Amino acid sequence: MAKAIKHVGRLARNQRKVIVAYRVVPGEPDNCIVVQTESLMAEEHDALISAVESSAGQEAYEFGEAMARAQLPDGRNMLAGFHKTGKLVKIATDQVEMTPNNTTTVVLSVLNNAIAEQKGVTVNDLAIKNAQGETVPEAKENKDAIVDATDVYTNEANGVLSDADLAKSYRSQADRLSKEAAQLRRQAEELVPTKKSAKTKESA
Repeated sequence: MAKAIKHVGRLARNQRKVIVAYRVVPGEPDNCIVVQTESLMAEEHDALISAVESSAGQEAYEFGEAMARAQLPDGRNMLAGFHKTGKLVKIATDQVEMTPNNTTTVVLSVLNNAIAEQKGVTVNDLAIKNAQGETVPEAKENKDAIVDATDVYTNEANGVLSDADLAKSYRSQADRLSKEAAQLRRQAEELVPTKKSAKTKESA
């Protein structure tokens, strides 16, 4: 059986390939945000596909989270760059077919309804909401990352992204990564304490 790849789909009306950045738009459960791959330059296309197929892309609750942390070949933030060039498109979920592999096709609106029913929530509850909102249980496990992504996404969707918005998001990401690094160092110390401190005591 072919390996399933998340976030990949096509437009029902013309079969053109898309990457689904957000399966559900907050407050608009019948809409999603996609990137039409044919609208991209070759370098942008390759960078997007690499991001989708990466572990970060496949593990992301919504691919927009991974895009908010990825860069285009020219150094621009992928999420912000695609918005500024009109590559992020809002479209009805019943017009998008998800194609996780060559043998499976499911309309996104049907998929969203099935997931919502399984979780016992509404389709709107599946959306990553704004920084002050709540998310579905799976998304809460990585809430700091979600807030980072939605800070960018919320402004992107409203068309008011500024350098200050991006800077705020980057600082938030840096703080989160710093905390993660400190935690990893503590865990490493618990497993195998560094020998530097021991040498210092011997020389004293």
